[in-house]
Amino acid sequence: MNLQDIYLISPELGIGVVAALVIIVDLLVSNKKVLPIVTLVGLLIPLFFVIQIDIDAGSKTGFSGTFQVDDFAIFFKYLILGSTAVVVLSSTEYAKKFEGHQGEYYALILFSATGMMLLASAMELITLYVALELTALPSAALAAFIRERKSAESGIKFLVLSAVSSAVLLYGMVLVYGLTGSTHLSEIGSSITAYGLETSPALLFGIVLITAGFGFKISAVPFQMWAPDVYEGAPTPVTGFLSVASKAAGFAVILRVFYTSFGLDDANIDWANMIAVLSAVSMSVGNLIAIRQNNIKRMLAYSTVAQAGYLMVGLAAITALPGGDDNAGPIGVLFYLAGYAMTNLAAFSVVIAVSNIKNNDSIESFSGLAKGYPLIAVAMTLAMISLIGIPPTVGFMAKIYLFSAAMDTGLEWLAIVGVINSVISAYYYLRVVKVMFLSDPEYKMEKSKTSYGVGAVSAAVIAMVGTFVFGIYPAPILRIAHTAVESLIG
Repeated sequence: MNLQDIYLISPELGIGVVAALVIIVDLLVSNKKVLPIVTLVGLLIPLFFVIQIDIDAGSKTGFSGTFQVDDFAIFFKYLILGSTAVVVLSSTEYAKKFEGHQGEYYALILFSATGMMLLASAMELITLYVALELTALPSAALAAFIRERKSAESGIKFLVLSAVSSAVLLYGMVLVYGLTGSTHLSEIGSSITAYGLETSPALLFGIVLITAGFGFKISAVPFQMWAPDVYEGAPTPVTGFLSVASKAAGFAVILRVFYTSFGLDDANIDWANMIAVLSAVSMSVGNLIAIRQNNIKRMLAYSTVAQAGYLMVGLAAITALPGGDDNAGPIGVLFYLAGYAMTNLAAFSVVIAVSNIKNNDSIESFSGLAKGYPLIAVAMTLAMISLIGIPPTVGFMAKIYLFSAAMDTGLEWLAIVGVINSVISAYYYLRVVKVMFLSDPEYKMEKSKTSYGVGAVSAAVIAMVGTFVFGIYPAPILRIAHTAVESLIG
């Protein structure tokens, strides 16, 4: 390890140092209100290092080729840091439920974010697996952080199923390593091409196992079984964190591994068909089951399954027809991830605010919200219509981009399935809006800034503004996404 290596990993080192600092401050200070402030200010340290590396343009490799910082990795580092900051901001009042463990709560979020940032830069299977576990283990602890039955069940289910998915993933990695003789992603790709392993049954089985392992991380069907119970039982800010940052990290590693090693960009129609089927099934299952949910967190859990299906449309759009944009699919995935982060964080911030008032996660607990708290009702409404894909929101622009990519690559049927599923999803998303604006409040609440939580409302407003602004003017994110994909594909 040399100074260049330390420089390249400085954002991850910075966020790890901030996590340790939060624990130390928690031990020394009796006023726990300073902890979210220390965390938010501390996040400026890794942000500063990311900006420095971004300014120092170009792709750089460190740690003997196992770690790479390029525009693709930088995109996800920004996304993960931004999502983490919004989650921490939304937690300021909610974290009081953790009594003497607030320091550990913020530190675990930061450690999990560290793993996610490492995932975006991992260029070797062992490094990737270590980063994946650094992401998953703190997340399992966070899921069980409320000392209640549901939360404990949530943490255990997440831990056990995460371990199973890791075992499946490792078995797939072992098969790939045995056939190619390398754990470095670029060398695996070269070996597959050099020795003509594309049609090897063992390699295909290994890739299927790796796909299954990653499918758990993004909660795609049929690997979504953990999401509803974990989302419902986990603390609401943790649910928001898992739905956004974890999914972003999952798609980052999928794009990195499949483009670098398994020829996702080689106009291989078999890849397109396999991913397209998984995409259609994920959309349909997620939306149909979400219709029956009365708990807002379970509804949003199945919503994330459907959203994973929409995102996989971009992965399926890999065989550009003449005149099409070869990179439209992956660019669409990155743009959708950024828009989805803003949208879902707005939704979960409002759920946190309502939970601070009523301590209830049922959809009916939103009854009459617009009459008492119009600002957060508007934020939730904008989030819901963005998840459906209605203008003028970033969700609309993201779906237009993804479905256009599918149309350009001969997957018209998948675009049609996506549009139909968007219409289906309107039922349960607009149900929340109906309850907020047309139903009478369950009981009268006294207005107080401290009752709903200034932090949660501030997070909802920030995310709402992003959802609206980038729905009208998406060019900046699209430009950054285009640069990121170019650096990934080379």
